[in-house]
Amino acid sequence: MSDLPPDHPPTEGPAPDNPADSAPDAPPAAERVAVPPTLSIIIPTLNAATDLGRALDSLSGAGIDFEVIVADGGSTDGTQRIARAFDAKVVAAPRGRGPQLAAGAAAAAGSWLLFLHADSALQRGWQIILRGFTGNRDNHFRAGYFQLILDDPAPQARRVEDLANWRAKHLGLPYGDQGLVISRPFYDFLEGYKPLPLMEDVDLVRRIGNKRLTPLPSAVTTSAVRYRKGGWWLRPLRNLLCLGLHYAGLPPRWIERLYR
Repeated sequence: MSDLPPDHPPTEGPAPDNPADSAPDAPPAAERVAVPPTLSIIIPTLNAATDLGRALDSLSGAGIDFEVIVADGGSTDGTQRIARAFDAKVVAAPRGRGPQLAAGAAAAAGSWLLFLHADSALQRGWQIILRGFTGNRDNHFRAGYFQLILDDPAPQARRVEDLANWRAKHLGLPYGDQGLVISRPFYDFLEGYKPLPLMEDVDLVRRIGNKRLTPLPSAVTTSAVRYRKGGWWLRPLRNLLCLGLHYAGLPPRWIERLYR
């Protein structure tokens, strides 16, 4: 006679194991922890609707997981609408490139930061380049920048490109339109971008130091409109004068009047 209670169905041996029966239930969506991206791409904007779409479109593709943060200084055109159409996160920031870059970095979740201008587009394959750079532990306290290309076929544009790339390589002074990729720990160690209205890029790369700057084997294509409007000779000379005044210690707000 069976020892089982009368209301228990008879058994014919143990049931086969089902892995699904012993697997823990998946946590509800609200309880899942989002994995932060490797890279946060930060773009400061102010009425940048004309160029922003091209910049954001250049970021498409696989190779590295990233988020895009648009730090907007109060645009009144379609800048914010375009950013959201590309699934970028829009954060409000005090007007001025330095404060906007700092605000974007503060909102970033990535372990690496890429600062990019709204009128600059990355070349195809940039994801593979940055995956290699960010995956190398030797670069955790270094920063990388791209080679500069202007979107103009004029011979004068090639001269400006050569000057900018020479300055970056030999003087350790890549400007913001060449992009800058830096690890979050190194950025925080350097205390990030200062709230400067101008020369915020020079201020940061000087703190990084020439020996810790790496030219990346890729390029960024930047709008040449300011050179076409300001003159292929006069605009670089004005930039050089502004740089000299910055080194001489003049307040950035004074230099800004000359730069504009």
